[in-house]
Amino acid sequence: MDQILSQLANRQSDTPPVPYLARLVAQVRPDDAGDFVQATSNLRALTYLLARHASYRAGLRQALIDLLGSTRQVQLYTDTGTLSNETFSQALRRRIGERLLPPARSPGHLADQFGVIFCQREDYRWVAALSQEVWQELWQALAWDEERQMVANPTRLQLLEAVQVLTARITAIGLEPELVKTYPDIERFESPFLHLSAEAQRYVASARAAMVDETCPDEDDRQMLVLLEQCEDVIARLRKAAANRGVSVSLSYHVTRLRQHIQRLRTLLALLDPERSPARDATLFRLLAELVRADNRKYSLRDVFASNTELLARQVTEHAGRHGEHYIAENRSQWLAMGKAAMGAGVIVGFMALFKLLIATLHLPLIWEALAFGLNYSLGFMLVHVLHFTIATKQPAMTAARIAAAIHEAGGKADMAGLAELVVKVMRTQFVAILGNVLLAIPVAWAIAEAWLWLAGTPVIDEGKAAYLLHDLHPLSSLALFHAAIAGVYLFLSGLIAGYYDNKAIYRQIPQRLAAVPWLNRLLGEARTRRFAHYVEHNLGGLAGNFYFGMFLGVTGTIGFLLGLPLDIRHITFSSAYLSYAAVSYDYALPLATVLWSVAGVALIGMTNLLVSFSLALWVALRSRKLRGSDALPLLPAVLKRFLRGPKAFFIPPRERAAEPEEAAPPA
Repeated sequence: MDQILSQLANRQSDTPPVPYLARLVAQVRPDDAGDFVQATSNLRALTYLLARHASYRAGLRQALIDLLGSTRQVQLYTDTGTLSNETFSQALRRRIGERLLPPARSPGHLADQFGVIFCQREDYRWVAALSQEVWQELWQALAWDEERQMVANPTRLQLLEAVQVLTARITAIGLEPELVKTYPDIERFESPFLHLSAEAQRYVASARAAMVDETCPDEDDRQMLVLLEQCEDVIARLRKAAANRGVSVSLSYHVTRLRQHIQRLRTLLALLDPERSPARDATLFRLLAELVRADNRKYSLRDVFASNTELLARQVTEHAGRHGEHYIAENRSQWLAMGKAAMGAGVIVGFMALFKLLIATLHLPLIWEALAFGLNYSLGFMLVHVLHFTIATKQPAMTAARIAAAIHEAGGKADMAGLAELVVKVMRTQFVAILGNVLLAIPVAWAIAEAWLWLAGTPVIDEGKAAYLLHDLHPLSSLALFHAAIAGVYLFLSGLIAGYYDNKAIYRQIPQRLAAVPWLNRLLGEARTRRFAHYVEHNLGGLAGNFYFGMFLGVTGTIGFLLGLPLDIRHITFSSAYLSYAAVSYDYALPLATVLWSVAGVALIGMTNLLVSFSLALWVALRSRKLRGSDALPLLPAVLKRFLRGPKAFFIPPRERAAEPEEAAPPA
């Protein structure tokens, strides 16, 4: 480090400063980006050397002055760390292209040279971890008061230009048609976005005049800060409106971009405030950490998804959570009703399993076979939904969102007893749903198989196919649990798809548009059309989720065969039905070990279906609310304690207490 500082002190004025600054940052950089102690020690060593040697600090100051004076700074302040004026898909394509072929760096732009200085991909970790005191010590060691060169004015002018650029963008984004459509009050009242542009012009003109003439009063940014607060208030109201009117990726992109630009404008206004010196205020160092992170991760696809799908993810999980409330039995009557609905689904699944086995005997071309399997599943699941029955494994993706909502509403001070009680209700509802599915799927499949044998003289499937089905149920000698995990992923995805289409129905106003279709009104009549539109409004997500779930299940095996990969699915309800078909084909002459392993396989398949779908759904629901998985960990001991106190409640709800008779009124 001493050698680099010596070279900076002896650097010629016509020599570019960036290579020296990059080597100096390399000396400060810890061996491990997560080693914050070493980073602090290295920066303090630099501070010590600068404080001890006047030539060192003069050389470093001059290098920074030359860098700022020879480059265009505005792009760094306005573009780095903020989303550009492009669609979500365009942003993804651009980042993919730049990862494959990075753009050339311009020596005349500070944003490009900034990436040369902080060139390691994880520099942002140690830069952000350094404390404010350490940065302020370094700033003081540079002793800027010793510098006679006028360095502040050029940088100040570019900061003012950046303020104008950011203000223009905020005004344009704030009046985007998609935002106005979601929150029409933006146009109805005087828009703070329009006033912000005029106020920024006044502020910049005043600041430039003060730089030329010291007798001019200092610029005042209070009115701009008030307008920015009003803009943020509009954003908050827009987000609330989106909860009722739906949201799209495009809307989420605009809102995220608007918030980023407002926050950056606040930062630049703080830097322009002459009373907020970096020796006492950490704004400059927070901006540095933000810029380093943005530059290090400018090719990251994950960041684009994380920042731009926040509103959509929240909205999708909100819809899933509202569906989840219907999958939680609050009392014994609701619990019994859920069991009856599950039994109805078990009857339908018995027939769906028959159709699946019959389609397989046709030996259709692979693509047509995959389509036939998918439609069999899809139409069957949609029929289950239309008849208000329930498939047990569809519940976790919905109930997980409800649990995440309860954790979020607790605000970090969770009532664990109350949350544990919610989990108890979820588990016993899930239990009765599985019981209803399986207890009806098995006898219905058995009855169908016996009827087929009696009518046709041969079983639905031969012994070879039956042996194959039984082998696929074995939890150890087959990939049954891996295939059950794949089905769990599909269950999770179908929950997200259902929430997405529910949101889409609201945002695109599909029910209202359906109700206004002329030919549909002529065909069905106005009253039936309105009822149909109302049904679509409340069931589009459920129908779409069931359709996609069925297609996922149907095509996976074919895709696995085409790719030469061991891909397939196992679902508890279908597996239990296949056990009945196989037993009839063997004329019940099955070894006891085979029966026991098959029953164990069915149980483990169901557990895997539920665990995978619930875990993924809970993780997404927590992330959509900016919570971590650790926020749900305190639930585990609370649930265990509740189980030890009363395990029966996890399977059967307590009886409702009869209303106590009112006390007789005393005689007059």
